Amino acid sequence: MAMSCKDGKGVMDNGKYVRYTPEQVEALERLYHECPKPSSIRRQQLIRECPILSNIEPKQIKVWFQNRRCREKQRKEASRLQAVNRKLTAMNKLLMEENDRLQKQVSHLVYENGYFRQHTQTTTLATKDTSCESVVTSGQHHLTPQHPPRDASPAGLLSIAEETLAEFLSKATGTAVEWVQMPGMKPGPDSIGIVAISHGCTGVAARACGLVGLEPTRVAEILKDLPSWLRDCRTVDVLNVLPTANGGTIELLYMQLYAPTTLAPACDFWMLRYTSILEDGSLVVCVRSLKNTQNGPSMPPVQHFVRAEMLPSGYLIRPCEGGGSIIHIVDHMDLEPCGVPEVLRPLYESSAVLAQKMTMAALRQLRQIAHEVSQSSVTGWGRRPAALRALSQRLSRGFNEALNGFTDEGWSLMGNDGMDDVTILINSSPDKLMGLNLSFGNGYPAVSNAVLCAKASMLLQNVPPAILLRFLREHRSEWADNNIDAYSAAAVKVGPCSLAGSRVGSFGGQVILPLAHTIEHEEFLEVIKLEGIGHSPDDPMMQTREMFLLQLCSGMDENAVGSCAELIFAPIDASFADDAPLLPSGFRIIPLDSGKEASSPNRTLDLASALEVGPTGNRASSEYSANAGCVRSVMTIAFEFAFESHMQEHVASMARQYVRSIISSVQRVALALSPSHLSSHAGLRSPLGTPEAQTLARWICNSYRGYLGVELLKSCNEGSESNLKSLWHHSDAIMCCSLKAVPVFTFANQAGLDMLETTLVALQDIALEKIFDDHGRKTLFSEFPQIMQQGFACLQGGICLSSMGRPVSYERAVAWKVLNEDETAHCICFLFVNWSFV
Repeated sequence: MAMSCKDGKGVMDNGKYVRYTPEQVEALERLYHECPKPSSIRRQQLIRECPILSNIEPKQIKVWFQNRRCREKQRKEASRLQAVNRKLTAMNKLLMEENDRLQKQVSHLVYENGYFRQHTQTTTLATKDTSCESVVTSGQHHLTPQHPPRDASPAGLLSIAEETLAEFLSKATGTAVEWVQMPGMKPGPDSIGIVAISHGCTGVAARACGLVGLEPTRVAEILKDLPSWLRDCRTVDVLNVLPTANGGTIELLYMQLYAPTTLAPACDFWMLRYTSILEDGSLVVCVRSLKNTQNGPSMPPVQHFVRAEMLPSGYLIRPCEGGGSIIHIVDHMDLEPCGVPEVLRPLYESSAVLAQKMTMAALRQLRQIAHEVSQSSVTGWGRRPAALRALSQRLSRGFNEALNGFTDEGWSLMGNDGMDDVTILINSSPDKLMGLNLSFGNGYPAVSNAVLCAKASMLLQNVPPAILLRFLREHRSEWADNNIDAYSAAAVKVGPCSLAGSRVGSFGGQVILPLAHTIEHEEFLEVIKLEGIGHSPDDPMMQTREMFLLQLCSGMDENAVGSCAELIFAPIDASFADDAPLLPSGFRIIPLDSGKEASSPNRTLDLASALEVGPTGNRASSEYSANAGCVRSVMTIAFEFAFESHMQEHVASMARQYVRSIISSVQRVALALSPSHLSSHAGLRSPLGTPEAQTLARWICNSYRGYLGVELLKSCNEGSESNLKSLWHHSDAIMCCSLKAVPVFTFANQAGLDMLETTLVALQDIALEKIFDDHGRKTLFSEFPQIMQQGFACLQGGICLSSMGRPVSYERAVAWKVLNEDETAHCICFLFVNWSFV
């Protein structure tokens, strides 16, 4: 239809379309921004409220909104494709540069090969008589050249800075270092970028290059703030800043790194950092250690730290057309491995470890912040991403502080009980305890005035760190003591803390509540709810039956070479404030072998039954038995406790026994997870990889097709494994619950887990009736007979609740009966369409 205008009002005619006046378009646009998808009632209301639209039929208003949404979708898609095109153009440029660098490296190797062949032939033909060679001459072959001291005056520092810049660029884009592909990384630019490690050079070195959606100055600002993203960095002090004539700056830095384990010392660096802009507009930040200098500032050795050397390293940041940056990162260090025990030297001699801990961590931090900037949303429990990152950083830093126990933080060593397997440290520093109890004014006096840390390290054989960590995370009851958890919880609830062991009761189980994760899912922040805590009638502090832990988990990827696995947690008060006091405890498992950990990604998380050693059982996964070689790792355990000063001896004794019991439990778990033991036990595949899960997926699809007459998945005619994969990645939430008196969930796809804010392990602790509000429960109970008789029911949209109590809206839901091979009811499946958090 067409519309002509009279007195500013639209008039319908017999044309093929409607012409809207500018005033009508303006009104419709304003309404669109308020509600892009109005209902029929809302459209009629709009016509009544806006006189300028009174002569337009509701149907035409509906068509206008449909077209407007279509244009908005096309605009967003065009914008997305332009961004993808810019990214591909920049990545193509990056790959061409990498190809040029590799060609130079090949030419260099060919030249060296020809030179060595010629030199070998010459030495073979020549007869060399060394009988007349003097003793002085022969000894010179083994002398290390001694360089004169470098001038550390401003002019001398500028000369060092320029040399550092040239050496760094030769590593970042040249052939100064022979780079090889990072083990475990697929060739070419993967999700994080191009990552390489050094081969045959002094010290350890790693290199990465990739694209980030941030401007160069912002990239440099983030990377310079090392303590914000480098978890091993304790402090960076800028002791002097010198401007240069070309607009750059020279900074003198003193940096301290935490020791990764109790078996090795911490290290520090005295460095020069040079920031400059190249002629092509690229921003460069390069660093190197200052040693053997004179006529300028210096940093004497610091007690408890080993002085390591930072070889020319840094960041090359180039602006990208259309926004963003192309970044090259080079980290090159000599970590003085001679100063650590022989068993730990692979940790200090592995470039893969450096790549994971520093080089890739820098790139991940940039990508994470760029993602947060583009999303600009509130995440878990109403907190901004920056606040959640700060919580993760506090957990990691608190664990590192406890593990290292520096005296300047107030830690002092306590005598042992005749055995030195567990180290006890005491901290009575007010700074350490500031706000520990005073932040929570619930009527109880602040009595805990000290913190105790019990720590130990142990060597593990034949246990992949990722597998062990996943077991410790998902089977807390296998190693944790309920009474110790209750004692730790009392410290943050501001109440009288009696000695652990006096409580009676146990936790019924744990529920893992997802809070946040990095974009590549290499790190998770979550809340652990421990349910069913026993309480004493005469102790009002423990009358609550729930306690919460804030937990940081990383390193669960079995294929990530050189990455350590960490499980760090701290009890939190129910208020869960951003500045809540945290006393972190946990585990750190560091692989000691530089080779790739060959392991199957389809490994079980449910190994509780494997802890009961027995002679019978089915054959385990042959892939795991064949691939799992000798894997060595070192596990470090550190647990912190707040206590009253007069109970120091009692708490220390309790802490020693607790850590020893954990070590015993870990050894038992490690034995169960070792290949020799796994070969005699069944069930060594993940829930999604088992035939049972594939069978359930087939039953779900077949039952949906049988009752509703349409396909649930596009791939339902393909294999069971394809069905399961499609079901898992389905955009709508799909979940199954048992047919019991109190139905509980037994399976959910990824969208279902996100909707319930839980995990597969914790899913079985959630009852069906608990996710619905009163109206939803009444509707479900009224429809349940129809589901059992007719086989399915369609439910209207409504509100349900996640496991964390957050309201979730859904447009509609479908429930159907899932039949097994015998045509009997196996479970009830729910499909929630277009769900979102309110």
